[in-house]
Amino acid sequence: MIKSLIINPGSTSTKLGIFEDETLVSEETLRHTTEEIAQFEKIVDQVDFRKAMILDFLKDKGEDINSFDVIVGRGGLLKPIPSGTYTVTDKLIEDLKIGVGGEHASNLGGILAKGIADEIGVPSYIVDPVVVDELEDVARISGVPELPRVSIFHALNQKAVAKRYAKEVGKAYEDLNLIVVHMGGGVSVGAHTGGRIVDVFNALSGEGAFSPERAGAVPPAALVDMCFSGKYTQAEIKKKLIGNGGYNALLGTNNAQEVYKRSLVEPEAKLVFDAFIYQVSKDIGAMSTVLKGKVDQIILTGGIAHGEQVTHDISERVSFIAPVTIYPGEDELLALAQGALRVMNGEEEAKIY
Repeated sequence: MIKSLIINPGSTSTKLGIFEDETLVSEETLRHTTEEIAQFEKIVDQVDFRKAMILDFLKDKGEDINSFDVIVGRGGLLKPIPSGTYTVTDKLIEDLKIGVGGEHASNLGGILAKGIADEIGVPSYIVDPVVVDELEDVARISGVPELPRVSIFHALNQKAVAKRYAKEVGKAYEDLNLIVVHMGGGVSVGAHTGGRIVDVFNALSGEGAFSPERAGAVPPAALVDMCFSGKYTQAEIKKKLIGNGGYNALLGTNNAQEVYKRSLVEPEAKLVFDAFIYQVSKDIGAMSTVLKGKVDQIILTGGIAHGEQVTHDISERVSFIAPVTIYPGEDELLALAQGALRVMNGEEEAKIY
């Protein structure tokens, strides 16, 4: 049995999981107030603060820190890398600290994992960070050379549910052609083939369907006009696209369940709800062409996949392409634990950043 401590830092919380193999023994979300976070100039400055909270939690639970065989952290904004479980090295830590791919709370995951693991003499890993990049070269091209398409998406959950499906049907992930749709605060749609995600609608910076908090693809010329209208700062424009876009902009809420309930009685909400279904389905259709129509399964996942009407309506539009499997939710703690287990059990080798 392998006992693991999983650390998943968010902007105002640190989610912890204690696993014995794939069994969740304990789970806790440590909350951080705005005032506590505000005292730190940079995200990386929060390391000691969060580490102390983690150790205090373990002590209160009666968990012996030396009982863990491995510590796993959420991957952060590193340089683009292939999918996999990565040993937390000094080079990886250095890039997380300087924010080579940007500043984000997830950058703390690897730093915290290595800090605790080194003290007790066990390995530390990160698994499938959002910068996983397995795109085909042809998928990188846009019509503006300075603006290539990039890979930033829900890699951890996409890979986890794809491998879960493969295991359930008794096939190797590498032998399947899958389209995986993650629907949460952002939406990402990926084409999986040969064990790689060869194309993906970028969930963060303006591709594909809109989502509860993101605008998705918008008319570019109109966006340029808005940028130079003098009405908005750069930060305000970015917030319109990422954070205040999508459901937030159209209906004043980022709650997908609320949007569905309103769609039953409000024509405007019904139109927005239907447009979300329409756009996600279009993205799935586009990815089916990447796979040349040879799609073994379409997988719907993420928090929005809990909505039966959403999954029903998308399935109705795309099931002619391939059968649809639904894995609602986003079990990041388990996915991180499984990534480390595959290495600890010798199923795959840890990668070096």
